[in-house]
Amino acid sequence: MTVKLNASTLATLDRSVAVPHYDPTQLKSGIVHFGVGAFHRAHQAMYLDRLLNTAASSEWAICGVGLLPGDARMRDVLTAQDHLYTLVTRSPEGHSEARVIGAIREYLYAPDSPEAVLAKLADPATKIVSLTITEGGYGINNATGEFDPSTPDLQHDLTAGAVPRSVFGFITEGLRRRQERGIAPFTVMSCDNMQGNGHVTARAFISFARLKDPQLGEWISQHVAFPNSMVDRITPVTTPQVQQDVTDQYGIDDAWPVVAESFTQWVLEDTFTLGRPPLEQVGVQVVRDVEPYELMKLRLLNASHQAMGHLGLLAGYTYAHEVCQDPLFVDFLMGYMTEEATPTLHPVPGVDLAAYREQLIARFSSTAIQDTLARLVVEGSERIPKFLLPVVRERLAAGGSVDRSALVVAAWSRYVAATHEGRYPALVDPRAEALTAAAVRDTQRPGAFLELQDIFGNLGQQTVFRTAYLNALEVLDTHGPLGALQAIAPHQPSPISPAKSEAAHPQPGRSTPAHKEAP
Repeated sequence: MTVKLNASTLATLDRSVAVPHYDPTQLKSGIVHFGVGAFHRAHQAMYLDRLLNTAASSEWAICGVGLLPGDARMRDVLTAQDHLYTLVTRSPEGHSEARVIGAIREYLYAPDSPEAVLAKLADPATKIVSLTITEGGYGINNATGEFDPSTPDLQHDLTAGAVPRSVFGFITEGLRRRQERGIAPFTVMSCDNMQGNGHVTARAFISFARLKDPQLGEWISQHVAFPNSMVDRITPVTTPQVQQDVTDQYGIDDAWPVVAESFTQWVLEDTFTLGRPPLEQVGVQVVRDVEPYELMKLRLLNASHQAMGHLGLLAGYTYAHEVCQDPLFVDFLMGYMTEEATPTLHPVPGVDLAAYREQLIARFSSTAIQDTLARLVVEGSERIPKFLLPVVRERLAAGGSVDRSALVVAAWSRYVAATHEGRYPALVDPRAEALTAAAVRDTQRPGAFLELQDIFGNLGQQTVFRTAYLNALEVLDTHGPLGALQAIAPHQPSPISPAKSEAAHPQPGRSTPAHKEAP
């Protein structure tokens, strides 16, 4: 029997499905969250669900906010399901667990009623505003580190009396109303993958506010907390197959479930304006200094995703687990993490970095998650500058090798050029046009890709990196992606033509690139 998920059917679900021990309808929203996607629902909302199940407090539920046209579907699904959804977690061994999450109390789609969102932000009950708006959502130039207000929505929101469209416009106006009414400001908490994400968020929002109203910008600078955090849980896009699996395995008709790996981690700086939920009671590491954990995760996990993504697609793979079952790729990833990334890290309290690297390979190799390489390469112009290029800069400053990082960038260029040729689906990137033009030039004049100043800054002029990049392009073009990996691997013979042939014509049984995923 299949049960349509909503508040009235919770008691009828299969006993194998964990359900809230609290009454979701009695919760109060103390957190407003912008960007209710799969990761937020598998991570922050899950931790708050854990907390609410302890009966510690009912005031820390979430009011989700959507700004983009695609968020209308989330509004419709959550409304129909009384804001409930199913989270399925899968271990590398294939063990699955299902839980219905009730931590999202309400959902506001901003285009329906901007004023409703502003009223929620100005409500004294709102103590935290959290964000998963992607690495590219903060308006920070990757080369200069400065805030760039040039997008149409930001320009609109900077005009006097404008009804907000962007997250900057909404949060700034919400804080302005609180200041005007004598209400203490909420905390702004980023849960996106960026080094010093709290510092980046502060720079972006304070810069925007100062452009809008210098006095308000100064007040925000003095009174609003922007804690740093590190968040970690591999969460692939929900596909129709995931939805069908939830129905087949658990008897739940859920229009938008979430599947994630069993591993999860959240390290959070203890800096809040109006208090915070006692998240340390449910597994969150609340610390004074997030940076060691943050650098570890960004430069090992996130950068490794970029390292396997473009190269893996060029080699004919579709999924992360396929890549990590190829010894050449595993050697390459371990070599990058050990020889290039790890020397740039600080000691991480309580973490054995060698064991962490091995754990990452095991997580990437999990066949239970079905994480696509296509997901990993989305918005490369935001991810590679934040995850990989800081490693390159620190290695160059220390006189270290950057050969593996250079191959990652070379594969990025060749993949972008291949999308232009129609060999892969259209590039999903805010800088798609500029990237494509540079990648095409790079096929005729090697090194042209490095001239993208807003991505690489002065890296393209640094001899060691430029030479490593040109060498990587040559071996990639001559011997293909597998041959390039073989060339860079320790104690391996020089690449030979069959490697190139194998890369161009994947072995029988190997998946071919596919990017089709449901939202």
